[in-house]
Amino acid sequence: MSAAADDSFEPAEPGGGLSAAGLSLVAAGLIRALRRTVRLRYHGEERIRGWERSGERFILAFWHRHLLLMPYAYRGRRISVLVSRSRDGELIARTVARLGIDSSRGSSSRGGAAGMRSLLRRAALGYDLAFTPDGPRGPAGVVQPGVILAAAATGMPVQPVAIAASRCRRLRSWDRFLVPLPLATVHVVYGEPLAVPRRGGDPAAAAAELARRLDAAEAEAERLAGH
Repeated sequence: MSAAADDSFEPAEPGGGLSAAGLSLVAAGLIRALRRTVRLRYHGEERIRGWERSGERFILAFWHRHLLLMPYAYRGRRISVLVSRSRDGELIARTVARLGIDSSRGSSSRGGAAGMRSLLRRAALGYDLAFTPDGPRGPAGVVQPGVILAAAATGMPVQPVAIAASRCRRLRSWDRFLVPLPLATVHVVYGEPLAVPRRGGDPAAAAAELARRLDAAEAEAERLAGH
């Protein structure tokens, strides 16, 4: 799989692309190195592993603070994640591309319509989809409408997933970004999937329910991690 930025993405300043390429190479290397130093434990994975084996498509959803090791929560053939069209988003898109993950560019704050069109095109091609429903700028723990709209448009179930680590640091960012430490045990908890009706549903109620299921998965992960 390779990441493909949306055609309408604004070009970086001269030299910026090279800098992003170099930074993404370092970032991907650090993520791989961290993965080799931690123990991953999966909980409630039977359903999603079955979907991955059978090719049944789904939407993976997780809070932005759990992004760092989330590539290892997915074992399917191909997935596209919604990534902001900001400069930070450019770095994230290049980094996840090095980890074998496609990206669709857009967010709730910038380029949302273009990002959604790109995601729906990927879904039509057989991709699974991924969202950080509270990204890229928050509020933390609040589901923005994009993931619900994508689920309603595609009929794909939304699979919540959360991560917690026995040893970690939380950054002083808007989302309190989680960084597992070397030698930690990292618990990956898959919550209860959410089906969103194609027609006649209540998007606000679906968003609230997804937030509840994401929070429940996170609470279980934190319990398993001993917090």
